[in-house]
Amino acid sequence: MDAQLAEFKELGEAILLHGQDFLYALLILVVGLIVIKNLIKPLRVMLEKFGLRKQMVSTVSNIFYIILLFTVISATLQQVGMNILVIRRLLIGIGLAAIGVISIFRPLLPTLPFKVGNTVKIGNLLGKIEATTILNTQMRTFDGKTVFIPNSKILNDYVINYHFTDTRRIKVDITIRYIHDIPRAKQILEAVIIEDPRALNKPARPVVYVLGLIEGCIKLGGRCWVNNLNFWQTKCELLEKAILRFEKEGITIAFPQQDVHLYHDTSSPTVPEDDNWPAAERLDQHDENKDATG
Repeated sequence: MDAQLAEFKELGEAILLHGQDFLYALLILVVGLIVIKNLIKPLRVMLEKFGLRKQMVSTVSNIFYIILLFTVISATLQQVGMNILVIRRLLIGIGLAAIGVISIFRPLLPTLPFKVGNTVKIGNLLGKIEATTILNTQMRTFDGKTVFIPNSKILNDYVINYHFTDTRRIKVDITIRYIHDIPRAKQILEAVIIEDPRALNKPARPVVYVLGLIEGCIKLGGRCWVNNLNFWQTKCELLEKAILRFEKEGITIAFPQQDVHLYHDTSSPTVPEDDNWPAAERLDQHDENKDATG
């Protein structure tokens, strides 16, 4: 009992003697980590503005993060009374080893071809990336489902990232009947696209093609470029505008169809008039012709 009281007494004296130092050390650590976190984000943005590749931006940011982290840890350990020389040697050794590992092995590590907030298509899944971890990626589909995709599957499947380009091309395909004036129909569809302020002249001006002759109709295809964010809404509205304009101009929207023509042959079957044929053979030939014509 006396031994336990002595231990508690020593602990209390240690807290009174070094408690303030430990409190300051904890404060330095917490504040330092917050400052580092707020410095790394602007650094990434600044490096990206300089046109550096994403891989290079990530490497430089990680090295800068390690240097700042070791600086904070060094200040924390110094506050609790550790020898500054020992701290420096230890952190320099660990820091150089970490920087070497990052510089050498970072380019060899596979990276995901997107970041949080991008709209991507992975296999048959289309949605917005909400979070990524070492093991999986969290996607929010546009019908409200949350999907967790293993990163191994992402790295082995095709991925379409719709945020890598600023513009996308819209396809507006419409079918009309053969009886209509093709040049006039092309002009109407082109006018509908050009009148929309979201249609761009670069990388190419809006244009309309005759895509082909399908069953019972002519297929026209309008093409234009729009900003990526306006793609889906513009595509739907252009198709609606084109249909309404064609109806107003008296051009009928066609659909694939087939015309079937029936011909009725009422003529009697012909029996060969050859006296050299035996009567039985002529009769057989008459029956074959009758069967063939129904």
